[in-house]
Amino acid sequence: MAESDALETALGALRYRDLSEHELEQKLAARGFAESDRAQAVATLRRTGLLDEGRFAEGRAASLASRGAGDALIRDALRRAGVPPEVAEEAVVALEPEMQRALAVVERRGSGPKTSRTRSPRSLPARAARS
Repeated sequence: MAESDALETALGALRYRDLSEHELEQKLAARGFAESDRAQAVATLRRTGLLDEGRFAEGRAASLASRGAGDALIRDALRRAGVPPEVAEEAVVALEPEMQRALAVVERRGSGPKTSRTRSPRSLPARAARS
C-alpha cells in the first residue's frame, strides 16, 4: 500500500473526531500500512494542522471533564492515548480547577442518593394480575 492510501485512510479516520498521533498510527498499522507510509501520512497531517496533539488533548480533556472526570483520570486517559506528558499537563491545567468542576457536577446531579422510581398505587393490582 502506498503513502497516498495511508493519507486517505488517515483523513477518513480524522473526519469523525480528533485523534492523537499514537491512535492514528495504531489505526493505520491495523489496516496494514508500512511504517514509512504511516510516518509520512502523520507528518503530512501534522504539517497541515489536521493532526494536532495539543488540540486533541484539550478536546479530550474538556470532554472528560464535562462528564465529571477528575484530573488524574484525564491525565491517565491522555497517557493511554499516547499524548506526551507535557502536552497532557497543559491540557489539564487549562481546565477549570478540579474542585469547581466537582461542585458543578454535584449541583447538576444533586447531592442526595438517587431514589428509585415509585410506582403508582393503581398500577400495583394490574401488575399482580399479570404475574
